[in-house]
Amino acid sequence: MSHSILRTAWLYVIVSVPAWAQMNNEPFRPQFHFSPAKNWTNDPNGLVFYKGEYHLFYQYNPFGDLWGHMSWGHAVSPDMVHWQHLPVALPEENGVMIFSGSAVVDWNNTSGLCRNPDPKDRSCLVAVYTGRTEEKQAQHIAFSNDRGRTWTKYQGNPVLDLNLKDFRDPKVFWHSPSEQWIMVAVLAREKKVRFFGSRDLKRWETLSDFGPAGSTEGVWECPDLFPLQLEGDPSRTKWVLEVDVNTGAPAGGSGGQYFVGSFDGKTFSNDNPASTTLWQDFGKDFYASTSFSDIPERDGRRIWIAWMSNWRYARQEPTTPFRGIQSLPRVLKLRTFGDGVRLVQEPVSELQRLRGKAVAVKNASVDEVNRRLSAVHADSYELIAEIDLAAAEEAGFQLRKGGEDSTTVGVRRDLSEVYIDRAHSGATAFHNEFPGRHAGPLPAAGKTVRLRVFVDRSSVELFAGDGRTTISDRIFPSAGSDGIAFFSKGSGARVISLKLWPLASIWK
Repeated sequence: MSHSILRTAWLYVIVSVPAWAQMNNEPFRPQFHFSPAKNWTNDPNGLVFYKGEYHLFYQYNPFGDLWGHMSWGHAVSPDMVHWQHLPVALPEENGVMIFSGSAVVDWNNTSGLCRNPDPKDRSCLVAVYTGRTEEKQAQHIAFSNDRGRTWTKYQGNPVLDLNLKDFRDPKVFWHSPSEQWIMVAVLAREKKVRFFGSRDLKRWETLSDFGPAGSTEGVWECPDLFPLQLEGDPSRTKWVLEVDVNTGAPAGGSGGQYFVGSFDGKTFSNDNPASTTLWQDFGKDFYASTSFSDIPERDGRRIWIAWMSNWRYARQEPTTPFRGIQSLPRVLKLRTFGDGVRLVQEPVSELQRLRGKAVAVKNASVDEVNRRLSAVHADSYELIAEIDLAAAEEAGFQLRKGGEDSTTVGVRRDLSEVYIDRAHSGATAFHNEFPGRHAGPLPAAGKTVRLRVFVDRSSVELFAGDGRTTISDRIFPSAGSDGIAFFSKGSGARVISLKLWPLASIWK
């Protein structure tokens, strides 16, 4: 099959999809999370901002709703909220699957691949990805001179080949102090991150290794490395090295860990003992997180997105005609706590544009809150609540409630933890590891707790402790399970303040 014919086939798969109105009627179709129109998706790839657009590439099988043939799907957005689907960017060809990777703006044409007709603009987009064959995994590049609409694979691929079967997931960025491109990739089964340097994105030299460290139960995947200023002290900068693990996460199965330290252009040094494990998220469905490249300095945010699923049951999720969604975009910060420097996360502020008219409650008892909430029926909303536990040891909300269904989000003061319990959230029998209760630490849990929760048709994301603890879980409620209730175990719990905003669909 010629390249042109193959490309046409991929285009057909993308544009021949159900009308968006029909998609909105799908019971588990997320309304404000990204999902493909149809077929399988997993890791987000190549997140980059360029000329007014956020680009989201993602692992995609154009031929079906199960993991198999891998290409890069593609969507763009002006705000990381409203996404426009584009044709497949990098199709699988000639026995080479397109595995995970990253994308950068080559502002100064270091690669020699930019052919911009504007003489004042030397830039283009370059994707760096793993080309996977039956024999091995190696790193390839492709480039685009039309804002990512079409892509050309570099004729000299692969640009980095160690002749290894499990060498993948390159994350690339420009390191100004050493005036070179840095690639972070994993030797997956060795539980190591390897750092490489290049002047032109085409010739790479080995710099150093990091690991094993932290969680080593599963293979390592999808690394990222970036600097963050310490909140409240902009003169201090730390580097965050993110590494996902295929198994061994707190809720079971796959998840993401991170390390805090320093990077000198060659070596990453961990501030904590190698045995210390810091987790990004305490739910079951937050994996392969990766951050945007080239967000303008005037913006200043570091933002990432993750795949909301778990390799234990991703292939069995009861959705159709699509399988897999992406998390909300989250702003990352570093904050100093009593036990050290830790990552905190908060949803991007652009999501507030989706808010409808709020339901607001202040200084109310359990009964009073539930009288107000009895009229609320919604399947996609944002909830912010400040709870006074008083003498109660546990309190929270039953979400997507109806019949025998409910997903519980709560706080246990005696255990200093927050949790999501999806044991009775709806469809759970498709895999024995799906139902369960997933908890994260809330070290400062006292009488007063603030919870921020995003509920979509098939997901819940909880932010607590001002973003230090997050829990992300998929749910599959029955039709009509759209109620919400406040509960307290023990006496005296009250809602100090509550706001619930219905969130508009991003697809309308």
